[in-house]
Amino acid sequence: MEAQVVIIGAGAAGMMCAIESARRGRSVLLLDHAKSAGEKIRISGGGRCNFTNLDIQPDRFLSQNPRFALSALKRYTQWDFIAMVDAAGIPWHEKTLGQLFCDTSAKDIIAMLAGHMQDAGVTVKLGTTVDGVTRAAGGYSVDTSLGAIRCESVVIATGGKSIPRMGATGFGYHVAESFGLPIVETRPALVPLTFAEQELAQTRALAGTSVQANVACDGASFNEGLLFTHRGLSGPSILQISSYWTEGRTLAVNLAATRDVAAELKSLRAEAGRISIKNALARIIPEKLAAVVVAETGHSGNLADQNNASLDALAERVHTWIIKPVGSEGYRTAEVTLGGINTDALNAKTMEAKDAPGLYFIGEVVDVTGWLGGYNFQWAWSSGWAAGQVA
Repeated sequence: MEAQVVIIGAGAAGMMCAIESARRGRSVLLLDHAKSAGEKIRISGGGRCNFTNLDIQPDRFLSQNPRFALSALKRYTQWDFIAMVDAAGIPWHEKTLGQLFCDTSAKDIIAMLAGHMQDAGVTVKLGTTVDGVTRAAGGYSVDTSLGAIRCESVVIATGGKSIPRMGATGFGYHVAESFGLPIVETRPALVPLTFAEQELAQTRALAGTSVQANVACDGASFNEGLLFTHRGLSGPSILQISSYWTEGRTLAVNLAATRDVAAELKSLRAEAGRISIKNALARIIPEKLAAVVVAETGHSGNLADQNNASLDALAERVHTWIIKPVGSEGYRTAEVTLGGINTDALNAKTMEAKDAPGLYFIGEVVDVTGWLGGYNFQWAWSSGWAAGQVA
């Protein structure tokens, strides 16, 4: 079997690359070991696919070389993908913070991409395992369950290690290493964080409680929802900060990011001084959380019993909770993989390996990781588009 271009991985980046390459008249073969294309698209965004973000900016992508993503993101923007979605008649809405979701189903995005691939003449082979890629005369040989496939170009779009139940593996990294490309150490990102038993003893009763919080670590901070779990913390603010947190670091958490706790308690003291300090605080933060905070700080009695210094101390505990996670939930629940193919080894304009002409790496397998909220899908569309112009 032969094709001019073999793309391994029928996810967001792989399908976009297949469309663009085939539109140039190339014979394109798209392979995936899954039974269906775009499985991570299907489950994303609660089944509605957060397909991009209105506010794509370079500083919202993590990489050892943050400028690497600039070229692809500028040449194929969120507005380009939105235009594709609009042309397909897919209704969408902005949920929050520029995040765009399908009104109906993520399957609409998959169907749109599948339609474009069909129109462009892409051959798709699902349920096909790939064992390796080697150099061959005139290009490469891809060893698959269909036999060896000769081609001029190979595009690796296999993603990272996140969500292994969806079939994620480290295959892309193995291919890169076999051609001498360096790998930036990988770890789970956009993932819930876990506590040691000592911290869990304090917070376990809060499981299911959520607040609007500001969470900071390593110079980064996010003001979004926070959710207490039986194992630690989750919610958008925690998923975001997990990309910046490393073992041994602490988080600074403001549990009432939009409120002035001290001022509100002092004002309430003048109006309802006879209520308990716990019930007073429960007017500002969830009752269960108020009980934990009051117990931890040792406050007791009625609100009228507290002087200004006492209320300031209580407010400080709410606004500055310092906690040290011990780990994360791992790749099982991580939305993406941090790290990957070192961008120093790739051409930023084409995504081609500098020392292996005709070999390309796109999407999550590369050391480019976006924030939560459609950024990683946009990187998939942009990097896939960029490789598709030349592969």
